[in-house]
Amino acid sequence: MSRIGNAIITVPEGVTISVDEANVVTVKGKNGELTQTMHPDITMRNEEGVLTFERASDQKEVRAAHGLYRSLVNNMIIGVTEGYKLQLELVGVGFRASTSGQMLDLALGFSHPIIMEIPKEVKVSAETVKGKPPVITLESHDKQLVGQVAAKIRSFRKPEPYKGKGVRYVGEQLRRKAGKSAAK
Repeated sequence: MSRIGNAIITVPEGVTISVDEANVVTVKGKNGELTQTMHPDITMRNEEGVLTFERASDQKEVRAAHGLYRSLVNNMIIGVTEGYKLQLELVGVGFRASTSGQMLDLALGFSHPIIMEIPKEVKVSAETVKGKPPVITLESHDKQLVGQVAAKIRSFRKPEPYKGKGVRYVGEQLRRKAGKSAAK
């Protein structure tokens, strides 16, 4: 029994959900439109603004997909109504970030700047406040795309465990290591 898969989803006002014959779910809302192809053994039922998900069999793969597709559709509904926002901070001396349109320019201590083109579905902004590390803000209606772009930016300079320098999510807790101890 999948607790997540059996949980119902209440559809908010202004959101339309449709399923075509190829089992593709389309969710439309004020922030945009998202589509997702569903597993053929998972059926979605929309009854008066309440979504329920059912599976055709109890095979391991189908049981795993039951909760997965319920969560994906729920994330799509949240995305088209509220949207998703991720913030990254650049911790390190001389680390800078600036944006011009959909281009993100990063200075992360390498001999060259890193210029990254952000997908048009993601709104990006960079903020620098004196005395605090620069913050990059990513906003979109697609949770998967925001997470993927943030992970790519973080991969340019992951936080190192000794001084904590690098690109990290705002509020991320790092496991710090002690450095070398002085010889006696």
